[in-house]
Amino acid sequence: MGYFRELPEIDYQSFLLEKNGSDSYIRVKNLFRRVKLRDDLQNVVTIFNKYQIPEGYRPDLVAEELYGRADLDWVVLLTANIVNVRNEWPLSNRELYNFSVDKYGVENLNSIKFYETTEVKDSQGRLILPSGKVVDKDFTIPNPDKIYDSIIQTLNPVVGISNYEYETRKNDEKGSIYVLKKSYLQQFLNDIRKIMNYDKSSQYVNPKLVKTENTKNTLP
Repeated sequence: MGYFRELPEIDYQSFLLEKNGSDSYIRVKNLFRRVKLRDDLQNVVTIFNKYQIPEGYRPDLVAEELYGRADLDWVVLLTANIVNVRNEWPLSNRELYNFSVDKYGVENLNSIKFYETTEVKDSQGRLILPSGKVVDKDFTIPNPDKIYDSIIQTLNPVVGISNYEYETRKNDEKGSIYVLKKSYLQQFLNDIRKIMNYDKSSQYVNPKLVKTENTKNTLP
């Protein structure tokens, strides 16, 4: 992932047994230096496009398609506000099936996980009950077109959602993300690199490097 090339570095006191001396340092990437997209920019339509991840695509394939560079996969993840790729990136159809089998067992894939409402409108097209509300299996409502009858008729506008359908829905939701428009890419990269720079301090070496205190030399 090209993101790690953007991280600044830190010279950290070496505690390795084979170090050259008490003033030895190890240079590492500063993984604690992380940027996050501002929350108020998430849905700015002039900067982002809504994007549906094709089945089986990885972040690097999306970056290749959008920006012509697979190593900008971190830009895709950052602008989509994805931190944990394993849990937040959609699975392929095969991966989803295998995941569901591991979770529920093949014999329980089609078992009902919960029940939800279906949409109900009256004869004039007015919405009486929206779809997607989780209810009990025996949930009923009065029939809106039979409400004036002496015997109240009821409807049971309920459908069962299986374990596999539930997991498929969750996976599909992950597939809809916002991505940075290509015209803003270079400005975005410039801003990220500026943010990654260190401010001057007692540990400052240069904008991309700081050096920690050596306790071997400072402690009594």
